[in-house]
Amino acid sequence: MRRIWLSGLLLAAAVAAGFLFFTERPLTVAIVQPEHDVALRIYGLGTVEARILSRVGFEVGAALTRLSADAGDSVAKGQELAILHSAEQEARVARAGAAVTANEANLAKADAAVVRARAVLAQREAANRRQQGLALRDVASVQRAEEAQRDEDVARADLAVAEADVAVIRAQGLDAAAALRQEEALLAHHRLVAPYDALIVARHAEPGTVVKAGDAIFTLIDPATVWIQAYVDEERAGQLALGQPGTIRLRSQPAAEFHGTIARIGIESDRVNEERRVWLTCADCPAEMFLGEQAEVRILTGTRASALMVPEVAITGFDGHRGTVWTVQDSRLARVGLTFGARDDRGRVEVTGGLPEGAAIVTSPPKGAAEGRRARVGEAP
Repeated sequence: MRRIWLSGLLLAAAVAAGFLFFTERPLTVAIVQPEHDVALRIYGLGTVEARILSRVGFEVGAALTRLSADAGDSVAKGQELAILHSAEQEARVARAGAAVTANEANLAKADAAVVRARAVLAQREAANRRQQGLALRDVASVQRAEEAQRDEDVARADLAVAEADVAVIRAQGLDAAAALRQEEALLAHHRLVAPYDALIVARHAEPGTVVKAGDAIFTLIDPATVWIQAYVDEERAGQLALGQPGTIRLRSQPAAEFHGTIARIGIESDRVNEERRVWLTCADCPAEMFLGEQAEVRILTGTRASALMVPEVAITGFDGHRGTVWTVQDSRLARVGLTFGARDDRGRVEVTGGLPEGAAIVTSPPKGAAEGRRARVGEAP
């Protein structure tokens, strides 16, 4: 019985010793070390896009008779891209042109009528003056004088009518010329030209297809306006500013690093993904870029001569500005509330205040961490 009692006592002592060993032994922890020349970068994921992208088509509908370009072609401003069947519109143009020609002939005829009316008026005026003089000397009768005056008045009225006819025909000529220009403009709409120096991304129709007004025939981009559209987490977007430099990695060229600059920051965030859009121009990207290709960007928002950068996973209750971390001070673990500032693209946050003198921040608290437990600095297991 005594032997059993001694065995139980030894077992209890062993359990107690084991418990004390596992709960009171110093924990080995890694701490955050001060860093110098710290680059603060923000990570964003996006795609290659073009600022100027146009889906061009005709302003009228008809059958496509010719396509002069294809996807991948580079075209100059004003270069022909496609032609519509235009026989009907050409006939309208010819008809409008004939109306202009007829108006010109009518105008010439009316001008001649005005010249004739002026000559007749001059003759009637001379005859009237002669008859009025003879009537005053009682050489001619008063009736002859009145008839001469009437003839002059009629000739003057005929001249006014002829001049009015000229004015009417001139107005009709303006209308005919405007109608001709309208038909010529509609005929020009049967020819599709490049609106600027462009690269053709896609061709959406083939010859013989009957298209409606506004249907897209080609998708064009201005290759000089290719840039990177990236999405940045709203929590980090407050550090963004126009002109900040960034590095770009294309999915098709993961080993290459290109350089760009923020050219635009979206004024509207994505309400679902809680992200903000930014656009970066690229200074040394390849000449051949592919729209929609995935790209990663890292934007340099600032630098620090010296900083403590704490992994976000080591912070509890983090609200973007404040949080709690484990610290080692006088070889004991303690929980301390800190304030934080800028973040980087490695999931770390800059400590801005609240760290007690002589305390070091634990990068990854080990299992069993508790307030006041002994700890020694080393490589965390």
